[in-house]
Amino acid sequence: MSKKTMTLNLTEVEMNVLEELCVEKDLSKTAVIRQAIRLYQLVNVRLKDGDKLFFEDDKLKEKKEVVVL
Repeated sequence: MSKKTMTLNLTEVEMNVLEELCVEKDLSKTAVIRQAIRLYQLVNVRLKDGDKLFFEDDKLKEKKEVVVL
């Protein structure tokens, strides 16, 4: 599989979040971005199929639907 290079411009806040995720997950920035793309693709496919996305809080026994634009 060939690879392509791109430039990604992030705000300072976005870069800080990315760097925090890298440290927390012990991954490179590229690996975190690749995981984010795969997750977004999965969510997008499921939503297109009519599924819904929820976050569930076991302690509060509540579900909240996530709306993705």
